[in-house]
Amino acid sequence: MTATAKVKIYHNPDCATSRNTLALICNANIEPEVIEYLVNPPSKPELIQLIADAGLTVRAAIRKNVAPYSDLALERDDWTDEQLLDFMLQYPILINRPFVVTDLGTRLSRPSELVLEILPLPQKGAFSKEDGEQVLDENGQRLK
Repeated sequence: MTATAKVKIYHNPDCATSRNTLALICNANIEPEVIEYLVNPPSKPELIQLIADAGLTVRAAIRKNVAPYSDLALERDDWTDEQLLDFMLQYPILINRPFVVTDLGTRLSRPSELVLEILPLPQKGAFSKEDGEQVLDENGQRLK
């Protein structure tokens, strides 16, 4: 049986960190609302709220290792937050991921185990990341 806890993940299925985060949510027996943000990007007010609720700056919420970042020279420090937000909405690949929202808070789950801080239900068993790194023991307890 799946819990009815409200959890929302802004997910990119091509990203291992995002897949690991989603798997940790599911390991708590939670069926989250999955938003593939590259297909359905957040609105500007939603993006501003996600960043603020996660305690980040706009610049900290931008992915730097993608083509639009270098093509637009976003490393320059003369871009305003407003301009950076507009670029993130125009090119959603610039939005770092995965953002996870629960009643306990919002996190940019990088690394994926940061999601454990805000999940409303305990983990149900062992968990290893796709790369084999064991994160949880057989009792669902964090190893590090």
